[in-house]
Amino acid sequence: MKPKVLTSPSSMGQVGSEPFDLLKEHGYEIINNPFGRKLTEDEVIELAKDCIGIVAGVEPLTPRVMDALPILRCISRVGVGMDSVDLDYAKKKGIIVTNTPDGPTRGVAELTLALTLSLLRKIPQADANMKNRIWKKQIGNLFLGKKIGIIGLGRIGRTVAELFRALGNTVSGYDLYPDLDWAKSHDVEVLDLESVLSNSDIITLHVPGNSDGSPMLGKNEISKIKSGAFLINVARGGVVDESALLEALKYDHLAGAAIDVFSEEPYSGPFCDLDNVVLTPHLGSYAKEGKLQMEIDAVQNLIDVLKK
Repeated sequence: MKPKVLTSPSSMGQVGSEPFDLLKEHGYEIINNPFGRKLTEDEVIELAKDCIGIVAGVEPLTPRVMDALPILRCISRVGVGMDSVDLDYAKKKGIIVTNTPDGPTRGVAELTLALTLSLLRKIPQADANMKNRIWKKQIGNLFLGKKIGIIGLGRIGRTVAELFRALGNTVSGYDLYPDLDWAKSHDVEVLDLESVLSNSDIITLHVPGNSDGSPMLGKNEISKIKSGAFLINVARGGVVDESALLEALKYDHLAGAAIDVFSEEPYSGPFCDLDNVVLTPHLGSYAKEGKLQMEIDAVQNLIDVLKK
């Protein structure tokens, strides 16, 4: 009997069959996610009950789930974030957890740039008007002269900084453990969080979030953002207090926001009713080239662990 592996991301294999082909070549039986969405705890337990590995998305891999999967040896995340996996409990159970830190970097960085441009030039609003046969010109803003503030200078944040610097923007950043040599060589000023918030015209978020799930940018932090600034969140749902952000957008403290990630997904909340917000459905890594490589890397990580 072939060992079984659950591939839980709902979009796994959409770009190409190579990840599945790789698993088959190494003798694994594949259990697919049949629901087309993020799995619940109960669904993971049911689907993975006979699996030795999970190629994981963002489904909750909690102690309860792990206790219900007695032969599970490896969880291989397609992506960077490990918020959905209880790493301490996995270690206690002897389950090896891996991720693909390089896979989404370029895709998320380029989406950040695209969202910023869409927000500044009001491209989604213009497109929606045109498709409703409305000819209406709205005045937007240029990148030129804007001060960029980057919260989180990891792989993605550094790539975003490099893209904006290439466009001639002044860039500052905040990180708990900044690479000062990199910052100096790329002309990025490292500041404290409050200084980045209060001095930047455009703020982009690239942090994993607080371990306790509390927002990094709450009402107090949002109040310190420069009036008329733009905020782009492609990091994690919950990094920003959504109620406080909504209030700041409604009452014109912020000029606009672009949001790719939400506390509850799929999202259909009050941001959908605001004209000064650009919304995307968690598209960060959804570039064909990066997504396929990330899935291949996750499968290879799993195979490497299970063959030991």
